Amino acid sequence: MNRTSLRILFTAALALALLALAACSSSGEQAPSKPAYVSPYDWSGLAKEDGRYTYAEGGEVCSFTGIDVSEHQGAIDWNAVASDGIDFAFIRIGNRGATEGAVYLDERYVENMTGAREAGIPVGVYFFSQAITAEEALEEADFVLAMLGDAELAYPIVYDHEPVAGIEGRADGLSREQMTENALAFCTRIAEAGYEPMVYGNKRDIARFDLSQLEGIDVWFAEYGAATPSGQFDFSIWQYANDGTVAGVSTAVDLNILFIADAR
Repeated sequence: MNRTSLRILFTAALALALLALAACSSSGEQAPSKPAYVSPYDWSGLAKEDGRYTYAEGGEVCSFTGIDVSEHQGAIDWNAVASDGIDFAFIRIGNRGATEGAVYLDERYVENMTGAREAGIPVGVYFFSQAITAEEALEEADFVLAMLGDAELAYPIVYDHEPVAGIEGRADGLSREQMTENALAFCTRIAEAGYEPMVYGNKRDIARFDLSQLEGIDVWFAEYGAATPSGQFDFSIWQYANDGTVAGVSTAVDLNILFIADAR
């Protein structure tokens, strides 16, 4: 084949490619886009009074108010907490060190569990993870289950994996894939033991998970100073403040609102 014939074939092929491109452009064909997120809640039913949120639908309140605590809150008068309108509490059961990786029992876990239950406050627990592998996440779940013994919980066991401010943590650079694998390992072990698992975090923390791989695992969302929560994913608890004031707690405390699915 001579150069003239090659040139003719090349020109014809280029023309066909340009025609195909023009046809696609003129038809307006585009890659399908992901549907916009729609919250299951009607935020017009959210109300705030004296620093605390409630949520109502159809004139019926369908939310509970809760706190979460650890050894950092010191000694707590749980009877005073109960008398101040607190419906539930999450108690830290333990944590993994952000630098050295050792696992610890929260110093006031037993005291807080006993006090809350004696005051009639239903509880869940959370573990502050710094797991860097699925094996470490399983170790954390097994630690939680061992410390619980045969205790019954009214609320979930929560996997809380977040950076620690001001230090370079051992788990800060984990990939999204590894974060998801760790969370799934922890939550699966918890579910196998008969408890309800949950993951916690703010928008940045939750974005480190592939939520499609954690389907069926509830989310506890943290966002402070917002008139309404802005998370673009489903969640059942919103932690809306870290500077709350509650009777019986001598320090600032996190405030949470639980949206009651059964009432909707």
